[in-house]
Amino acid sequence: MIDVKGLVKTYGSKRAVDGVSFSVRRGEILGFLGPNGAGKSTTMKMITGFVRPDSGTASVDGIDVLEDPVAVKRKLGYLPENAPAYPEMTVAEFLGFIAEVRGFRDAASRRAHVDRAVALTQLGSVRSQTIETLSKGYKQRVGFAQALLHDPPVLVLDEPTDGLDPNQKNEVRLLIKNMAVEKAVILSTHILEEVEAICSRVIIISRGKLVADESPATFLARKPGARMDEIFRSLTEGDQ
Repeated sequence: MIDVKGLVKTYGSKRAVDGVSFSVRRGEILGFLGPNGAGKSTTMKMITGFVRPDSGTASVDGIDVLEDPVAVKRKLGYLPENAPAYPEMTVAEFLGFIAEVRGFRDAASRRAHVDRAVALTQLGSVRSQTIETLSKGYKQRVGFAQALLHDPPVLVLDEPTDGLDPNQKNEVRLLIKNMAVEKAVILSTHILEEVEAICSRVIIISRGKLVADESPATFLARKPGARMDEIFRSLTEGDQ
């Protein structure tokens, strides 16, 4: 569903992403890890078509991101950092707007998709509130709702549980795990227990390069008895 080959992106003198390649199949949840500034978000933005790579290719469901970025976006649900939204809109208004942008022109169809997204992300109690009045956790859930609103086959989620309390984190993790049966999911996170809980694969990027691509069990077997965060630090030592 996702195929990345040799992606490179440079900002000034900094090589943010340096020849990254991997693929994600339907049914996989890929935990995408790395220190701040390692190149995770830039890679995700290139996959989703929001940043143009200097070289390399990325395709989603066989569609090249550079050749047909609009078609790729139809296949994707994307939750970027900080879950951007229009703060003056209510939750229902914003999700209705997203539904219309996604091509659901009929009012009944729009409402059905909004109702489903609200139910999945448990936003019913704040449906009529303006987004600017919501807590960080609820804003994050609104961002997640817009990502899954059109039921895409691919989800690219940048810190989807950021700002959520422990119960909300567990609810979102369970939702992602259940949806992944029919989808390909890339999940960026700083919470290593999240990787152990729901991810079928883990990729670590350090200084723009891919340094690990394996199952969580194989990753932990690198140093028997060590915690995941200890192995993570040993692979990314010196990254800035």
